[in-house]
Amino acid sequence: MPGHRIRRLQQIAVAIFLQETEAFGITPIQYAALRAVSDHPGIDQRTLAGIIGLDVSTLGGVVDRLATRGWLKRGPSLDDRRVKLLTITVKGKKLLGQLEPVVARSQERILAPLPKAKRAEFAAMLALLVDANNEHSRAPVPGKER
Repeated sequence: MPGHRIRRLQQIAVAIFLQETEAFGITPIQYAALRAVSDHPGIDQRTLAGIIGLDVSTLGGVVDRLATRGWLKRGPSLDDRRVKLLTITVKGKKLLGQLEPVVARSQERILAPLPKAKRAEFAAMLALLVDANNEHSRAPVPGKER
C-alpha cells in the first residue's frame, strides 16, 4: 500500500527533522515558511501558503509563531491595507544560516538507506507523484496543474 508507506515516511522524515533541529525549536513547516519568505521577500501570506502547500488559516498560526520569535516581520502592503507582507529578519537570516547544515544532515539521514546512485531517481519520482497529484491536495500549489 503506497499511501500507507508514504504516510509512514512522512512521519519518519518529521521525526528525523525534529531530532536534528531540536536545539533550534523549529518545525518542518516553520522552516519551509521561513525559507520561502527568505527566497521571496515581501511575499503575502496567501502566496506563501500556495508556495509551501499549506492552507491559509493554518499558515496564519505558523506566521504568528515565527513573528513572535523574531524570525519574521509583517508589514503593510502599499496596494491593500488588509494584506500583510512578510520579510525575514536579521535574526531569521542568522537562524537559516545555522539550520542549513542541520537540515542537510536530516535529509541525508532520510535518504541514507538508498544507494547513492538511486537517490536522484527517488527524488524525481517523488516530485512526479506530488506534481501529478497536486490537484487532489487540500492546499494545491498554484502553477503545478497538469
